[in-house]
Amino acid sequence: MVDSSLVTELERRVGADRVSHGSAINDDDLHDESLHHRARVPMAVVRPRSTDEVAEIARFASEHRIPIVPRGSGTGLSGGATPVTGGLVVSFSEMNAVLRLDERDHVVVVQPGITLRELDEALSSSGLRYPVYPGELSGSLGGNVSTNAGGMRAVRHGVTRQHVLGLELVLMDGTVLRTGGPVVKSSSGYDLTQLVVGSEGTLAMVTEITLRLSPRFGYGATILVPFATLDQVTNVVSPILSSGLAPSILEYVDLIAMSSITARMGLDLGIAKDVVDATLAYLIIVLETRTREQLDGDIESLGELLADAGALETYVLPTAAATRLIEAREQLFWASKEAGANDIIDIVVPRSAVPRFLTDATAIAQRYGVFFAGCGHVGDGNVHLSVLERDEAKRNQFLDELFAYGVGLGGAISGEHGIGLDKKAAFLALSDPVSIDLQRSIKSVFDPQGLLNPYRLLDERPLP
Repeated sequence: MVDSSLVTELERRVGADRVSHGSAINDDDLHDESLHHRARVPMAVVRPRSTDEVAEIARFASEHRIPIVPRGSGTGLSGGATPVTGGLVVSFSEMNAVLRLDERDHVVVVQPGITLRELDEALSSSGLRYPVYPGELSGSLGGNVSTNAGGMRAVRHGVTRQHVLGLELVLMDGTVLRTGGPVVKSSSGYDLTQLVVGSEGTLAMVTEITLRLSPRFGYGATILVPFATLDQVTNVVSPILSSGLAPSILEYVDLIAMSSITARMGLDLGIAKDVVDATLAYLIIVLETRTREQLDGDIESLGELLADAGALETYVLPTAAATRLIEAREQLFWASKEAGANDIIDIVVPRSAVPRFLTDATAIAQRYGVFFAGCGHVGDGNVHLSVLERDEAKRNQFLDELFAYGVGLGGAISGEHGIGLDKKAAFLALSDPVSIDLQRSIKSVFDPQGLLNPYRLLDERPLP
C-alpha cells in the first residue's frame, strides 16, 4: 500500500502538478524496451522542471529511504529504467532544453531530457552536430550518458563519453555538484565526469550535460556491399580502417537481418537477383568528407579495396535509398521484436576477434539448438544478436556460454546497451571480484543508503 501522507508531502515539496500516482501514472513510465517485462508499480512518477526540484526530490527520498529510478525516454534495452515497487520514478521528460550553444568553442549545454532528434534540430542551422548515433533518435541525452551509448558512428566519432565534457549532478542527499566544463582537456584531479558516464543512474542524477560538438560534413555517400560469406565481411574491416578512409559508419548485417528490415520498410535496394541469391551478409559503409572531389576519390579507392576483398558488387546508393536503408537499420530492434526475439545482446570483442567470435557463436548456437540473427558495428567490434529461443533454460545456458566466450576473447558483455537488470547475473559472474568490490565502494560513497537505481548493475539482490 502506498502511504498517502508521503505522496502528499512530496506534492507539497515539489508541486502537485509534478507528481503522478495511482491511476494517474502513465503505463509508459513503468518500463523501458527490455524484452523481459517486469510489472512494478512505484509510489509515484515525478517530473521535475529544474535542478532545484531534482535536489528536493533527492532529499525527500533520502529522508524517507525511498528508492529512486531515474528515467529518460525509456528507450533502453536492458531493464535499467524498471521501477521499484513503492519507489519513485524521476522522469526528466520536462527538462529538455538547450541551455547554451557556443559555436566558437563547439560546445552545447543541454538538459538530460532532450532527445537526440530535438538536439539535432536545434543544431541544424549552426553547421555543427552531435555525432553520436545510437540509432533510436527518440532516446534522451541523459539516457545516453547513463549507458555510455555508442551506435553506428562510433567507428569514427567514438561513443558518448568522448563527447561529454562536463555534468551537473544531484547526489542522493540533494547536494548539487558540477564536474568538468567547456574545455577539451584537464589534468586536475579525479575525472568525476567520466566516472558518472556509463554508471547507469546508480551514482547521481544528471541535470545538465556539456557536450563537445563536431562540424557537419558537406558531402557523403552510402555504399552497400554484398559478400558471399560473413568471414569476407569481417575480414575486410581492418583493411578499410587501415586505408585512412575513416568511414563514419561501418556496419555488417547478415542475410536474415537484412531481409527482415528491408521487408519491414518495404525497401527495394535494386540489387540483382543473382547477387541476392549469392549473398550471405552485407557491409554498409558511409563516407563523409568536405569536398565532392575528395568523396569521389574515396569512393573509388574503397571500391578497389572491396573488389580485392571478394565483394560480389558495390552499390553507391541514391540519397533517398541510402536514407531509408540507415533508417531501416535503426529499426532492427523493432523488426526483431516483431519476429519474436527473446533476447537482444550487444557483446563487444576486439575488432580482430569478430570473425572468430561469429564463427564460434554459430557453433555454440547449433549445439544448443538456438537460432539467432545478427548485425553490428563491426568497425568497433560491437556485435548485436537477436536470439530466438522460447525455452528460457536453454536460452540462458546458451547466453551464459556466449558471454563467457566473448569475455574470454578480451571483450565485454555490453558494448552500449548497458547491464541493467537483464545482464546483471552474467556481468557479476564474469567480472573480476576486485573490480566489483571497488565499484561497490565507489557506489557507497555516492549513495550510502543504496537508494539510487538499486537492484541492477552491481546490486545482486533480486528486484522486489
